[in-house]
Amino acid sequence: MSEDMKQESFEGAFGDGIPPVDPASEKEVIDRSESADSSTDIIEQASLEELAALTPEQERVKNLVITVIRTVFDPEIPVNIYELGLIYAVEVSTSNDVKVKFTLTSPNCPAAQDLPMEMERKIKSLEGIGEVTMELTWEPTWTPELMTEAAKLQLNMF
Repeated sequence: MSEDMKQESFEGAFGDGIPPVDPASEKEVIDRSESADSSTDIIEQASLEELAALTPEQERVKNLVITVIRTVFDPEIPVNIYELGLIYAVEVSTSNDVKVKFTLTSPNCPAAQDLPMEMERKIKSLEGIGEVTMELTWEPTWTPELMTEAAKLQLNMF
């Protein structure tokens, strides 16, 4: 290695006294830092993979549940709660137990008592449904960005 090359590797490409970073070692550092913080991502990814592997019957039940949820409307907004983006997850077990994770437009929503009860009642009315669990969550907070394009169009939000 010539003296000039040795000097450049010590000083860096800009003569700033900082040695240049070897791209291979930089990749190693990035990979380690990503894997150190990704244990929860792996758990979430495993859960997503399990959900993606629904049986045809579970898929059928999930679609029925979503169809029924689309008949529930916030009394103050002329759009169903599914299109409003209030439904975060619909899970169906192998025994057709259903869990709906949802939110409301705000903690002070006047329909806070009625909407979950209406959803639960309609879901339970479906043939072959097991237990029904309704889970209200405030994370992530609902924002208009969660609405479907159809809902935004219907509410003239463009």
